[in-house]
Amino acid sequence: MMLIRYKKAFEKIAMGLLSFMPNEKDLKKLQQTMKQYEEGENWQLYLWKAEDDIIGLVGAIIEEDTIRIQHICVTPSHRHEGIGQSMVKALKQLHADKKLCPNEDTSAFFEKCCLNEENPDE
Repeated sequence: MMLIRYKKAFEKIAMGLLSFMPNEKDLKKLQQTMKQYEEGENWQLYLWKAEDDIIGLVGAIIEEDTIRIQHICVTPSHRHEGIGQSMVKALKQLHADKKLCPNEDTSAFFEKCCLNEENPDE
């Protein structure tokens, strides 16, 4: 299993995953979000690949000293397996010098998984 950078070829899969986020149900909003990830200088989208399937997605704004997690979602059939946590850990490894911060949409996930800076190994 691994984190891979988003490519245009994965657009439909990424949009499908993003649509699981409560605030991304609306198609217009979803298209705007995808555009931000494709064109935004600091906006980065990563997909979680397990064998031949893409089963998760994490999107963030990468700032000078912070990674702001904007979106995190896993296909319903793969939830409660620790994939979301693994994706965040992999993202943190890619940007080891930066601090992880959730936004209001991802903060509940962070709290649930104890993904905060005080306990990075939990």
